[in-house]
Amino acid sequence: MHVYFLADQLCALSVNGLFLGTVDGFERSAEISPQDACFVEFKPVDRLPIRFRFDENFLLAPPPGVRLYYTRNGLAVYCSGFPRSDPAMRIVKQSDLQGVRLTLFVQGRVQLSVQNDSGFRLVDLDDALEQAEIFAAGDCFLLEAPNAFCILSRTGEILVQADGTVSRRGRVVAAEIPFRDSLGHSALCEWENGKLTACSVRARREPTPSTFALALFESALIGADCTPFLAECLKEKAHALKEFLGAFVSVVLTDDPEEVGLVYPGRCNNVFDVRYFRVTLEDGKISNITPSDT
Repeated sequence: MHVYFLADQLCALSVNGLFLGTVDGFERSAEISPQDACFVEFKPVDRLPIRFRFDENFLLAPPPGVRLYYTRNGLAVYCSGFPRSDPAMRIVKQSDLQGVRLTLFVQGRVQLSVQNDSGFRLVDLDDALEQAEIFAAGDCFLLEAPNAFCILSRTGEILVQADGTVSRRGRVVAAEIPFRDSLGHSALCEWENGKLTACSVRARREPTPSTFALALFESALIGADCTPFLAECLKEKAHALKEFLGAFVSVVLTDDPEEVGLVYPGRCNNVFDVRYFRVTLEDGKISNITPSDT
């Protein structure tokens, strides 16, 4: 099996104790058989490593911090969320709001303790929220960092957690959430008491010939208007595009600008399948979309 290894930060990659090189967003690849049950280690500079046994069980149910992507060329193994090497608890911030004590702390990962008269709850948070400020948001709570935010219920249930910039706080929370796609789309959203009440999508860039297909599928994914990319023969079917493509969760590039890979949830958590689609361009517009197996 041809295996690609990637990580969300720079790591030393070893297989059965043999150093294969460093990985981050650029992969290393190797031929590995699940029957060999190799031991694989991703070791970052200042975090605890992620280790696993590459066997049949791993292919069906990867451990926490590992995602698998089945592509037509092999298997991509992506590691993220490496635990911190310091196990000691460090309290970052503590607030008493509306009869609830909220304690933001770090112990291996960023966590929030939500304590009220009926008990307490521990909530795992993204690393970007480590230095967040804590505010009341109507009947909910807002954790706001410079480039990320989280809205939680009074019992500690995460209602929203995203990268983005908060522009209004209080009973109504407003924020801009970047999609980091080829057109620089972002969502301008508002929540009242943790419920989404308004959302609009805007783009910062125009597509180029090399990103036209990518921009179409990214727009379909986030619910943006797809008609500017479509020829007249397809515009009347734009509303059915998402249904035709199915419940994909992200878009990946290929070597061909007229072909993209769509990532679909697989058989279990953190396992995904990549399926490929090709577009046909006529007079600078997309006139046909077909599944591609090659």
